[in-house]
Amino acid sequence: MDTDAPVSLVTGANRGIGRETARQLAALGHTVLLCARRPEDAERVAAELGGTVRPHRLDVTSQAEADALARHVEARYGRLDVLVNNAATNYDPGERAVDVDLDDVRRTLETNLIGAWRVAGAFVPLLRRSAHGRIVNVSSESGSLTRMGAGEPAYGVSKAALNALTRKLAAELRADGVLVNAVCPGWVATDMGGPGGGPVEEGAAGVLWAATLPDGGPTGGFFRHGRPLAW
Repeated sequence: MDTDAPVSLVTGANRGIGRETARQLAALGHTVLLCARRPEDAERVAAELGGTVRPHRLDVTSQAEADALARHVEARYGRLDVLVNNAATNYDPGERAVDVDLDDVRRTLETNLIGAWRVAGAFVPLLRRSAHGRIVNVSSESGSLTRMGAGEPAYGVSKAALNALTRKLAAELRADGVLVNAVCPGWVATDMGGPGGGPVEEGAAGVLWAATLPDGGPTGGFFRHGRPLAW
């Protein structure tokens, strides 16, 4: 394997935006670590995509798994160039904040916020070794405080918190040259988004844009299709 190629890791990459992001990164010549909770899912999709896509098990709610994968990446590649925190759960438009099941909220936060936080923490030392480190937190307009209304309480709050984490990480990693941004892929036709959305290729293209920003590009921002979104 050519370890001079950029090394990218995508969580929740067995379907939807994550799968397509992995495909697009591989098409650019990246070695892509395609992660999924179930190893058989990661292996199936990696075989479908082929090329430089490598399957890995990663449940973002497990600190042990995040640490073990970071050790593997360090031993095999010595660095990580791109981290795409895509794993997410529980889009809940039918719920309301006044009576939502708080156990569901906790589970949502554990994946959508704490999971991304956990994986970022495990891989920051390797991102600092990259000459062009990038973190992309796949967010949603549901997390925009400016536009937030009723509905999807667990999901929306988790994405608003992920946006806040984006700002914190960007500020702390700026001096290391690691660019950190949140990206809303828009409404796309995935298992989570449902029918009627736009092509998944277009949604993933916005993630790819943030993953491949040039040095000196924006950091600590919230974008859709490369354009700023209101916080």
